[in-house]
Amino acid sequence: MGSGKELLILGLLCMLWKCYSQCLQGFVSRGRVCVDDNECSHSEAACGKYTNCFNTVGSYYCQCKTGYKNIHQKYNFTVVDGQCQDVNECIEDSNICGHAAYCSNLIGNYSCSCRSGYTDANSGPGGCIDIDECKEDEMKDLCGVDGTCENINGSYWCKCPKGYTNYGTRRTPCSELDCDSFNADSGSAPSLEGLADILFMMRNNCLALSNPSTAHERKADGEALLEKLFTATVAILSPGHVDSSDGVTRLLGVVENAIMLIGPQLKDNRTKLETTETDTEIAVHRGTTRPTGPIHLSNENANLDTDWATAAGTGSYPGFALAALLSYKNLEGSVNRSFGELTGHEKDGVDPSFQIFSKVVSVVVSNPSTLSLSRPVNITLRHLQDVEESPEVSHICAYWSERGTWSTDGCYQQHSNATHTVCTSEHLSSFAVLMALYPMEHTFGLLVVTKIGLIISLLCLILCILTFKFCRSIQGTRTTIHLHLCVCLFNADLIFLAGISRTEPVGGCRFVAALLHFFFLAVFIWMLLEGVQLYRMVVLVFNANIRPLYLFVTGYGAPLVIVVISGIIRPKGYGTDQHCWLSLKDGLIWSFFGPVCFIIILNVFFFIVTVWKLAQKFTSLNPDLSKLHKIRAFTVTAIAQMCILGLMWVFGAFMFEKGSPAVAYIFTILNSLQGALVFIMHCLLSKQVRDEYAHFLSCICTPQKKRLSDFSSTNPSSSQSQGSRSGQITGESQI
Repeated sequence: MGSGKELLILGLLCMLWKCYSQCLQGFVSRGRVCVDDNECSHSEAACGKYTNCFNTVGSYYCQCKTGYKNIHQKYNFTVVDGQCQDVNECIEDSNICGHAAYCSNLIGNYSCSCRSGYTDANSGPGGCIDIDECKEDEMKDLCGVDGTCENINGSYWCKCPKGYTNYGTRRTPCSELDCDSFNADSGSAPSLEGLADILFMMRNNCLALSNPSTAHERKADGEALLEKLFTATVAILSPGHVDSSDGVTRLLGVVENAIMLIGPQLKDNRTKLETTETDTEIAVHRGTTRPTGPIHLSNENANLDTDWATAAGTGSYPGFALAALLSYKNLEGSVNRSFGELTGHEKDGVDPSFQIFSKVVSVVVSNPSTLSLSRPVNITLRHLQDVEESPEVSHICAYWSERGTWSTDGCYQQHSNATHTVCTSEHLSSFAVLMALYPMEHTFGLLVVTKIGLIISLLCLILCILTFKFCRSIQGTRTTIHLHLCVCLFNADLIFLAGISRTEPVGGCRFVAALLHFFFLAVFIWMLLEGVQLYRMVVLVFNANIRPLYLFVTGYGAPLVIVVISGIIRPKGYGTDQHCWLSLKDGLIWSFFGPVCFIIILNVFFFIVTVWKLAQKFTSLNPDLSKLHKIRAFTVTAIAQMCILGLMWVFGAFMFEKGSPAVAYIFTILNSLQGALVFIMHCLLSKQVRDEYAHFLSCICTPQKKRLSDFSSTNPSSSQSQGSRSGQITGESQI
């Protein structure tokens, strides 16, 4: 029992001690006493960041610091009720900084900064006050010399007098408008049909811009105005090339001035517009800050590389800058002349001939000092044809001057290949690449060979014409064909000798080219008629001859029809800058080579059939050998003649296109000796003609008395011989 009581007493004492030693939440034990626990002594754990901690007896509470709020929108909270986050005062109170300042949120705070046109008066809200920019107008020249500055709340306006305007915004300086440049009565009167319409349209737009009462009420119509401009330009250029240099100069100047007026009125910073006659890209920068950086404009025929500093210039900045690249698609034919100012391009003492070798391109910038740019601009121009530079060809960069001529002052070639030339210019205008063609070094040798050979050819052709006309023993259809073939060849060679290189005047050169076209075609037509006649002689037994009327109508009518049709379709294709011959650029050359190729193919067919029929007749049982041998000889000479003429024009096709020395010499020799070869084949190789020549020479060389005695002789054998000879002549004539 004693031990049991002791254990019970001990257990009660332990329970009593445990109760006294455990304190409530928010208290801590100090010996046997429970005291308050200050939770704020470790507030980061109790409340989190951006908070203030407040201790209470047996507990605590948290509050967010200024600039922060509880995520559960509670004012007093503990860590279990969420944490504090930053308050965006700029959103909570949109007018916290006032209307003249920008609000910037900070972590736990915010800041205010004055808008442009305002300055700080104090640090409180609404502390920004307006700056009167016009007070400093005289120093800063905000509105230009002739503009009037008017202060408004936070900014200013520039009022422009009549004759001035400010582009982009009303804060840009006033720019003077030269509306008289669009007056048809100023300078030379417009000689181009439709140019007066452009001048009237642009003058009206210019006057509207320069009227202070309406300048800022108009709608942005730059794109529509630009489209009207180039529609009118198409109407000017579409009917054909501009005829005069003055007309070209006037048109280029009007279009450039119009782009300068329209450009700042465009809505977009980049505008492209293409028509059937033009291709344009315009870049515009607006604003009071002077622009910087590169500019690259391009179209199918040209590229422009410059920078905004060059486009804007170094003088006063009018609030806008402009750069434009304009390519004319068909104007090169109208300016393919006026090369008088191109000097200093001689090579070995020889002046070259020039021709336009790219599209005409205009470059327009807002810089008023385009005659003396601070930095040159680079213009890449595409060639009309792919041609490498060589000793005979040089690419030259040139610009169209106000005098209506091409010039190279301040315009240089930077790089050139077969397809493009890069030009560098110290001033701006309308540009193009010129191709300088230098006479080949073998020109003198070719000239000597041509003149000597053609003189020999003409003399031989005269002998052929006299032989075919007066030699009675060979008269017939074939002789008639040879006679007119030689007449046409004689005229062609004579015109070739006298006028192939006389390119001035243009009208005379075109007439020479048309005559050469006609007579050379006629030569091939008569050669075709010879093939037809040989075919008829072999295939047809009776009535093998062709009536003379049919011969003349075909021999001269067919080439005349071809030349007339070609002249109507391509009148400017006759005559080039180097030769009075057919142009190779527009396909007119095929009005010659097409018929020639067709004739050669037909003749080849006729000759093949003729040779085949001859071979059959030679193997027949009772061939007429004498007649067949003569026809065979005729066929051989005809084939040789066709080969010579055909081969000559094979080389001629390359001669007029590029003119390498070997090809040029081969063409010249064959062309020069045609008459001599015709004389050899058709006269000297013919026994009958040789007999006629011998008889004629014997009549001239034999003394008069001997001829009289021969004439009075009645030797029977002589009479018999003469009769036999007459029979031979008659038989030849029939063939």
